[in-house]
Amino acid sequence: MSDEAKWYVVHTYSGYENKVASNLEKTVENHSLQNLIFEIRVPTEKVTEVAANGKTKEVERKIFPGYVIVKMILTDESWYAVRNIRGCTGFVGPSSKPIPLTDEEVERLGVETRNVEVSYNVGDSVQITDGPLEGFIGTVEEIDVDKNHIRVMVSMFGRETPVDLELDQAEPVE
Repeated sequence: MSDEAKWYVVHTYSGYENKVASNLEKTVENHSLQNLIFEIRVPTEKVTEVAANGKTKEVERKIFPGYVIVKMILTDESWYAVRNIRGCTGFVGPSSKPIPLTDEEVERLGVETRNVEVSYNVGDSVQITDGPLEGFIGTVEEIDVDKNHIRVMVSMFGRETPVDLELDQAEPVE
């Protein structure tokens, strides 16, 4: 049992994801479990569908049907509260032992967003701190904070080459 809140995946009956999420929120409120269960999410995405008559409409679709993601501190009390929600079939993990998502999985799923402080601007010189071009110095051409992306022009073999990086893979040159 850990004192730190982690993300766990809960398996539900198909089509019951939203019902399980809302029932779990009510249970957290009714039993004062806000200090153990922090967030409950049903991952969705917006998709444009084309109907038979040629009309398009935007619908929200579940990314992982049959699953709800819960950020909680795992204790006997929180495990029992989640496990006994109607429509919930259990946690994802061997037997009935919940396994938390790794930081990489959480980032890939887009469940939690990290805020990266950008201490450089377009035109500044930066040093690449991670990846195959670690140690190279280049000039920032483009910054897209929403997509966690920058483009840096690096001089390699006497030629300017654009390199796409994540925001935290570069730091300003002093």
